[in-house]
Amino acid sequence: MARRDSAYVKLNEFNFGKVKGGSLDVHPTEKALIVQYELEATILGEMGDPMVGERKECQKIIRLKSLNANTDIASLARKVVEECRLIHPSKLPEVEQLLFYLLNRKKSGNDKREKHSPRDLAPFEGLELDEEANINRIDHYVELLYEDIPEKVRGATLILHLARNPDNLEELLQNETALGALARVLREDWKQSVDLATTIIYVFFCFSSFSQFHGQVTHYKIGALCMNIIEHELKRYDLWQDELQKKAANQNVKKEHEKAFKKYQGLLIKQEQLLRVALHLLLNLAEDTRTELKMRNKNIVHTLVKTLDREDEELLVLVVSFLKKLSIFLENKNDMAETYAVEKLARLLPCKHEDLLNTTLRLLLNLSFDTGLRSQMVQAGLIPKLSSLLADESQRQLCMCILYHISVDDRFKSMFAYTDCIPQLMKMLFDCGESPMDPELISFCINLAANKRNAQVICEGNGLKMLMKRGLKLKDVLTMKMIRNVSQHDGPTKNLFIDYVGDLAAQTGVEEREEYVIECLGTLANLTIPDLDWELVLKEYNLVPFLKDRLKPGSAEDDLILEVVIMIGTVSMDGSCAAMMAKSGIISALIELLNAQQEDDEFVCQIVYVFYKMVFHQATRDVIIKDTQAPAYLIDLMHDKNAEIRKVCDNTLDIIAEYDEEWGRKIQSEKFRWHNSQWLEMVDNRAMGDDGEPFMYGDDGEPFMHNGDILERRDLFYSAGTEGVFFSNEDIYIHFRMLCVPGNNQKSCQHYSFENIACPKKVVSWNNLNRKLSHLQISVLNEILPLPCFNHVYL
Repeated sequence: MARRDSAYVKLNEFNFGKVKGGSLDVHPTEKALIVQYELEATILGEMGDPMVGERKECQKIIRLKSLNANTDIASLARKVVEECRLIHPSKLPEVEQLLFYLLNRKKSGNDKREKHSPRDLAPFEGLELDEEANINRIDHYVELLYEDIPEKVRGATLILHLARNPDNLEELLQNETALGALARVLREDWKQSVDLATTIIYVFFCFSSFSQFHGQVTHYKIGALCMNIIEHELKRYDLWQDELQKKAANQNVKKEHEKAFKKYQGLLIKQEQLLRVALHLLLNLAEDTRTELKMRNKNIVHTLVKTLDREDEELLVLVVSFLKKLSIFLENKNDMAETYAVEKLARLLPCKHEDLLNTTLRLLLNLSFDTGLRSQMVQAGLIPKLSSLLADESQRQLCMCILYHISVDDRFKSMFAYTDCIPQLMKMLFDCGESPMDPELISFCINLAANKRNAQVICEGNGLKMLMKRGLKLKDVLTMKMIRNVSQHDGPTKNLFIDYVGDLAAQTGVEEREEYVIECLGTLANLTIPDLDWELVLKEYNLVPFLKDRLKPGSAEDDLILEVVIMIGTVSMDGSCAAMMAKSGIISALIELLNAQQEDDEFVCQIVYVFYKMVFHQATRDVIIKDTQAPAYLIDLMHDKNAEIRKVCDNTLDIIAEYDEEWGRKIQSEKFRWHNSQWLEMVDNRAMGDDGEPFMYGDDGEPFMHNGDILERRDLFYSAGTEGVFFSNEDIYIHFRMLCVPGNNQKSCQHYSFENIACPKKVVSWNNLNRKLSHLQISVLNEILPLPCFNHVYL
């Protein structure tokens, strides 16, 4: 019945009375004309009356393979109009004009590479046919799939021509017989013919270009089959390479090697066409994350990285695009790190293919967020390569972002000094003039300025002068931050700032923004230059009241207050400046700030460092020791959990102990208690009787504990225990870990051990200590060890 009904379908394709429209246009990429027309189909009833009418917009492509510079355009236009009845003869001039356009477009595009986006698969060899595919003959094309390989290729190619027209996809999708036959032939015969496999996969690729058809492609398991085909082809490629190397090594078969190489080139072209189509199909299917996960489970990343060894640029664009899409997931990124994908990507830089270059840089940018992969980039030599690409405006932004990520790691900052990167960056900065700078540019420069060698390169010529001019004139916070990083390095660069001390000090006005003042103060605080007259600067710009007012808790942001403290520490190196600070009451303000910010380690460390600087000068040392409770605070901080705070406290307390006997005894006592806390606890336990009552008195009626200094209690040193001082008749075994009094010139507290020192035959000498102790430490030794043999302990 269906066959009889089909006889009543009247298709008036060549009936000019039933075709409307007929607009002409040129094909966007091929040498062809496109004819747009409207087709009217009518279904007739049993009596011949029209029952149902339908109109459909269609297009016909007229390919002009013979069009070249020697072609007679007028003759060719007449031939096209005569053979294609869809074009009215009145449009002959328009056809000639379009042919001229095609010819000129081809000429102007000879030197330019045709570009195809990753979603658009470029045509390849093998698609040419001597007949035009017709959707009405689809059943005949399916029958060809049951014949021999050449006929299967022909049938698949005809179906492909239909599938390349998006208007035919829905109709083809409804023909399950055709799709099922294509999937079966691909599954059974893909190893027998590369052309057949490429053509059938191309058909399914046309469906995969639209998300709504992904379900049907997945239904026939084309994705899994493509993975197997790609893996097999990569193994074949390795075998070809091995065979060529063997023949190249044998000089006796040179002609055979040349013949094999030509054959290899032909096979390679076909294989790369197959890989392009298969990978493109997988890329389309990977829009679904669940499908992408299945691909990862089949080691898609390893497969793609292995394909990076190829030379075909179109294939490389596709592979890199696929890797870029996969790289946003942690697991895929880790796979790329394991397969050393960065080393293979480095081979592609730089390159003349703009799409490949841009896609590779975007992939590297995604990977540069990982610390380990940044290390691989440096090892692969990407820093000089990316630096050279900064001159390319189209790729500059990507290169700068990648280099910025690399510059975050302090290990790699110094490598930029040996490239042309910094001069290019400085030129970009100066070219900005007074206009705002790109945040990536100035951020990159700020990172580089944190390295001493880079800072020297930045300051070469008029670099620092131009930066200061821009920063001070525009009140640019980021430029001043870069200048601040430059100022932190010792050496010749720091002396260059002497000319700008006044300009920087003048920026501390009330009307300036806090973030800008922070950078200016931070730069000044970094200028630890011995020849700089800080007293003159403080007086001329009236900085002391400003510094004192900003020390009040809550008077400004914490960052600004911290910079003020650092600034006070810098100027306190000068004795006259320290005296000015002491007279103004800044020391009391610092103690008040210490109470308020005692939980902030950075504040505590910087304030203690100010005290350390001030105790070097007699005027401020007397104020700190006699008029404030700073030593008491330092004693409390002596056992802070922060190592840097402990270090600065110990050094400061050593100086105080040298100049004040009373505080010296308190400091020694506290150090003794701290280092012997476990031993003192043991002593307290030994003082308890069996019944739990303490032995309050000894045999002579004197109490064990009294109000005297514990360092004067020699009777507390027992002859048994795990730590302490032990006495015997012959030898003295001293484990001196419980008492450690570092000298004034020492930066950290150390522990010393005296073992098996015979008395009076052996004498303690300072060579055994490997350091020089102070008179105060000798007094402590003689205090706790008043034995004759130690009368020889001297400086």
